[in-house]
Amino acid sequence: MKLLVVEDSAELRGSLVRSLTAAGYIVEQADNGEDAAHLGSTGEYDAIILDLGLPVIDGLTVMTGWREEGVATPILVLTARGSWREKVQGLRSGADDYLTKPFRTEELLARIEALIRRSKGHAATVVRIGDLEIDLSQRVLSRHGAEIRLTAHEFRTLAYLGLNKGRVV
Repeated sequence: MKLLVVEDSAELRGSLVRSLTAAGYIVEQADNGEDAAHLGSTGEYDAIILDLGLPVIDGLTVMTGWREEGVATPILVLTARGSWREKVQGLRSGADDYLTKPFRTEELLARIEALIRRSKGHAATVVRIGDLEIDLSQRVLSRHGAEIRLTAHEFRTLAYLGLNKGRVV
């Protein structure tokens, strides 16, 4: 699964990319609103993590532009702006979720998993294909209750296919 991370802080962006890559995601990144606007409009992502305080074009403007263009990719706003008014503005401008800094990486990963599941039409954390069960939150594949070991790449590929069951991939 492919994510776009838009964060102007090189340190935080690097940390996010490392954590998300370790969790099995393919990650592209941008450090300003202009690049983010272009990537989000032209690329295909399963989710976008977007900071609002960006140079060149602010994140709220970028997100509003994506939504006006019809970009339906789930967006998780990750920002220091934490007042309830700012959260409401972000959600009403097109964000699917809103997480304030500082945050725990596990919470971010859980929120991304939930956004992707729901965007693919799956409310549950387990996807079933025949007698296979793909547990997206635990990253476990099992058949008749027996765990099947996979590499991270194999699991990521199978999870993507399972989430897109019935669609041409």
